[in-house]
Amino acid sequence: MRTRAAVLEEFGTPLRVREVEIAAPGPGEVRVRIAAAGICGSDLKAVAGTSPVVTRLPVVCGHESAGTVESVGAGVERVSPGDRVVIAMNRPCGACRMCGRGDAHLCTDPARLRAIAGLMPDGGTRLTAGGTPLRPYLGIGAFADHAVVGERALVPLPPDIPLDAAALLSCAVVTGVGAVLNTARVRPGATVLVAGCGGVGLAIVQGAVLAGAARVIAADVAEAKLAAAARFGATDTVVSGPDLAERVRALAAGGVDDAFDATGVPGVLAAAFEATRPGGTTVLVGSPPPGAAASVPAAALFASRRLMGCQGGDAAPAHDLPRLADLYRAGLLDVDGLISERIPLESVNEGIARVREGAVARSVVVLDPMNARRPSDC
Repeated sequence: MRTRAAVLEEFGTPLRVREVEIAAPGPGEVRVRIAAAGICGSDLKAVAGTSPVVTRLPVVCGHESAGTVESVGAGVERVSPGDRVVIAMNRPCGACRMCGRGDAHLCTDPARLRAIAGLMPDGGTRLTAGGTPLRPYLGIGAFADHAVVGERALVPLPPDIPLDAAALLSCAVVTGVGAVLNTARVRPGATVLVAGCGGVGLAIVQGAVLAGAARVIAADVAEAKLAAAARFGATDTVVSGPDLAERVRALAAGGVDDAFDATGVPGVLAAAFEATRPGGTTVLVGSPPPGAAASVPAAALFASRRLMGCQGGDAAPAHDLPRLADLYRAGLLDVDGLISERIPLESVNEGIARVREGAVARSVVVLDPMNARRPSDC
């Protein structure tokens, strides 16, 4: 069947919204009618040609998404047509060594690794344009009316969660909240630094509040993002600059307990690390540029500080996404507040530009308006 998709045909150029062919789902696969897809910083890296996982074009961009199951392939048992689902970035196999030890986010299943490269388990793709294969970004390709994904990538949703908010659970929210609860395991009463207050950073702020942090210091170069961080629970705000660590330590005598770098900028990571107390933890949440290196003083590490990485909130989708959905339904996570604007697919390049400029927390592409929001919101 034919569907619309935003295709990256050349690095550094605007996406081209065009009609493409999408195949029926094969065994173990599901075709999803995408309702909404958030524009993430990693999408910007794909467009710019700096993503480590996008090496061949053309690519259908987008990954942070939710929608409705339209059809299923042979052997699919977890979902049925009509189910509302969120599409997870990670789709662990549950059987490899890493899954067996509880590290689902580090799954080594070949099918998952192919999906990261934009391929299906058989090494092909279900998208073509004029006979040319199109790779879906991270195996999803959510800037499109439809996507064919593996069954394990889907997590069913309660009927009362709007799909535009659900889309953000799959990336920004699970990454930010997961970094707090799964990776750093922030303790009640802790003092926390969040460097970078885009969609993921604001989710980290909310995660810190959920964890019971007594003080949450938000840092960013944009005053508007700092104001947003305050609305989400930050107790202090700091304009980022070369003296970031010094300014944070002036606010938190001795340094913070936990620091999170949501930017992926090596200099910011080093400053966040420097702002921690002896025994403190620093987590790299934002993805760094390929080949980037960060330098920290060895003596500071010797003082029992921890420097950690985090991949997608170190989350197990089948467990973490329903938990986040419950927190949202209970009013403990403000996902709607992360959405700065809702745009049609035809405006995806304008949305990308606004995310790149730092003018929005999350721009959400709405592809199925009737199902993306609650009926009362439409």
